[in-house]
Amino acid sequence: MQKGRKMRNILVVAYSILLGLFLTVGVNAQTIKNPGVLVHAADDEATTLDPAQVEAGEGGETVILQVYDRLLEFGPSGPELIPGLATTVPSVENGMISDDGMTYTFKIRKGAVFHDGTDVTAEDVKFSWDRIVEMDLPEGQAGVISDIVSETKVVDDYTFQVTLLEPSASFLNSTVVSMAASIVSKDAVMANGGVVEGEPNEYMAQNAVGSGPYKLKAWNRGENILLDINENYWGNKAKLAARIEIGAEPDVRVLGLRAGNYDTIETDPSFVADIEGADGVTLHTGGLLLEPIHVGFNLNIPDGALPKEDTIPTDFFHDPRIRQAFNYAFDYEAFLMGPLAGFGEFNPHYLPIGIFGHDPDAPRYGAQDKAKAEALFREAGYWDNGFSVSVITEEANLFADAALVLKDSIEGLNPNFRINVLAVAEAVFDEAHAQNPVEYAMWVKNADPFADPHPYMSAYQHPDGEWGEVHGFANGYRNPEKIAELIDGASTELDVKKRAAMYSELQKMLFDDPMWLITAQEGVTMAYRDWVTGFVHNPLWPRPSLRFSYLGK
Repeated sequence: MQKGRKMRNILVVAYSILLGLFLTVGVNAQTIKNPGVLVHAADDEATTLDPAQVEAGEGGETVILQVYDRLLEFGPSGPELIPGLATTVPSVENGMISDDGMTYTFKIRKGAVFHDGTDVTAEDVKFSWDRIVEMDLPEGQAGVISDIVSETKVVDDYTFQVTLLEPSASFLNSTVVSMAASIVSKDAVMANGGVVEGEPNEYMAQNAVGSGPYKLKAWNRGENILLDINENYWGNKAKLAARIEIGAEPDVRVLGLRAGNYDTIETDPSFVADIEGADGVTLHTGGLLLEPIHVGFNLNIPDGALPKEDTIPTDFFHDPRIRQAFNYAFDYEAFLMGPLAGFGEFNPHYLPIGIFGHDPDAPRYGAQDKAKAEALFREAGYWDNGFSVSVITEEANLFADAALVLKDSIEGLNPNFRINVLAVAEAVFDEAHAQNPVEYAMWVKNADPFADPHPYMSAYQHPDGEWGEVHGFANGYRNPEKIAELIDGASTELDVKKRAAMYSELQKMLFDDPMWLITAQEGVTMAYRDWVTGFVHNPLWPRPSLRFSYLGK
């Protein structure tokens, strides 16, 4: 799951998820600060630059996206696939996907070179994918490849072939574009520590030898990351160097943007009031992020682990009536019109609006219903005696805001109900949330963004999936076998209509048997200086992707 407001996983499952900035001339050069350089203010520090080690949503993905190529990429303004190091997007029609959906062939473009001057070949592609699996680092995303790929093969110098364990409807949109599938220089890796099972490569964690449009110039920890233009890039060359400023507080980022010291900043709807109408600043809105903000229910609480203020039993959320009651009780309107400032949409399901498989006609929460919530709490036996339960979240962001709306919603139902909001520093939250099992009954977070429904379903709904196992979903689902069957079946179903029907059925089942409270789908709000023109965004990646900054300022 993404970290902090890092909401921003790239996909990898990964991810390659993009926001594009096209920069043009036409503004008096004297009005532009830092000419020739795009300055972006980020809220988080990278922990590694190695595609084999980076976690989904971690700050290092911002750099990996620019300095490394993948076989395929997402385009500048949407989740459509475009060629990367592969010259063509494979399909059954062009003969690059076998009729049984098991084998994919990628033609590698000739003339692409790594930043160390060596040619990119099919051998580097195979090495890069195999390396991720062999290292299998606990913080990495090896499963994005190992869970789906049976064999990688070099057909010739510029032909790479992959055979899957079983047909996959999401392979191109999740595995191939993920950060884990970034292509590294085999020569550079082998000359600097090689590949050791279970151990990180310290050189690759701090350096980057890719073939992308930018080269890593310097990583000044806690201060900035400097990127130079790759003059030997095989595609459209960047016209601006880049400086990513690290760790500035929200107020500092806003002031820096207004002063022209930053060209772009990381934002969310809570920034709007401070940015709207500022001289020389454009606020871009429109579209929805593919990262549902959720309240999580823990059905795997260790005995004696809960905070002393909590009075609930460890099996509190095993009862679907309790989970339903929380969903009915939440004041969705207050969250949408308050913290989100109206920039967002109600989305009661873990398949975001804008993703294949999302059924707008499926039953939904999305409007507070106190009467139904009360009836369910009474039926479950908690109305008269009440309860106290803690929810952990990160301080000073939309997650904390959602936790406070939850508190007001639940406590407003019954004076015997108590929600204790534990708003902590990001590092403290990350540590608590990374435990297995988690020692809290509830938390507020967001999803990682994906371009395909399967990663959402497998990670966040499958009883044996990444979070299903940690949070004990099998303890609460009425029919975990059926849910698993539908999720697994949809992942291998290549018939589009049949696959959509499976996801529609899942959404109906998960309405009655919710494992999450989806507060809203956040709207896109991006801010940049007026001299940055031709701005476009991608809902998969709300940080800037310099890959599409072809012109200058």
